[in-house]
Amino acid sequence: MKQFVLMAFLFTALRVVAQPVTYPSSFTVAQDGSGDFRTIQEAVNAVRDLSQQRVTIHIKNGVYREKLVIPSWKAMIRLSGESRDSTIITYDDYSGKPNPGGRDAFGKDKFTTYTSYTVLVQGNDFSAENLTIRNTAGRVGQAVALHVEGDRCVIANCNLLGNQDTLYAGTEGSRQYYTHCFIEGTTDFIFGEATVVFSHCVIRSLVNSFIAAAATTPRQSFGFVFLDCRLVADTAAKKVFLGRPWRPFARTVYIRTEMGDHIAPAGWDNWRNPANEQTAYYAEYGSTGPGAAMDARVKWSRQLSASEAKNYTVESVLGDWVKNYL
Repeated sequence: MKQFVLMAFLFTALRVVAQPVTYPSSFTVAQDGSGDFRTIQEAVNAVRDLSQQRVTIHIKNGVYREKLVIPSWKAMIRLSGESRDSTIITYDDYSGKPNPGGRDAFGKDKFTTYTSYTVLVQGNDFSAENLTIRNTAGRVGQAVALHVEGDRCVIANCNLLGNQDTLYAGTEGSRQYYTHCFIEGTTDFIFGEATVVFSHCVIRSLVNSFIAAAATTPRQSFGFVFLDCRLVADTAAKKVFLGRPWRPFARTVYIRTEMGDHIAPAGWDNWRNPANEQTAYYAEYGSTGPGAAMDARVKWSRQLSASEAKNYTVESVLGDWVKNYL
């Protein structure tokens, strides 16, 4: 009898051990304590490492003062705000600001462009929707709001707010999709090495300066592609260039973009280096509005034909994975 009981116990124990462990597919963040966590970082930390299921983090309205990091081992995270204008992630670091912890892991005692972010995304398959990410450091130099390095990143219906270097679309192997977003800044406020599509976005310049500063490598077929966007400006901005090459092989293309009268007739700048004119690829198709001065553009830029413009779709630039978001 004892032997039978022991065998039954072992069998039951094995069944318990064999049962698969389940992990939550969603969390809620609320500052008033009504959710699972009070901070977004706590929710990110709770996501299973190397997750192969999408985990949605619902964020209630509020101003979340966080320097948020989505590390490379936290994949497939989706941040979903309660409302675009009232769910706000904010911080105020900037390049040159003393590091309160002394020297960082790179031996720097001051923040740099690369560490000034409010939100850093290194994990793949990240998405964010219906929220605001901002850097409130002011006009003190480079101060990044959103810094993305992960692949297959989607930002939808979000506000990205800052001044210089608002959005850093980083790393050569990263593909990023921004749709129906509002992005504002001063100088080079959309910059980086990634392959990026901006679709139906409003891009607002705050001063006379430059919008895009791509650092595309010679190995990439595409850099920054703007599809059906609107370029608007604050009253202080009277002369804004579409882009300049952060690195020599920068690629930036505007397709069917409505351009305000703040866009400089020349359109493009060589960053004080005529040699960049031989390597940078700058092109437009179907630009409209008072800033669409085709005949006045610099001679080293291009006006695409209708057949060439057909090569610039969200899927052709980013790949089939993006179909799930269209």
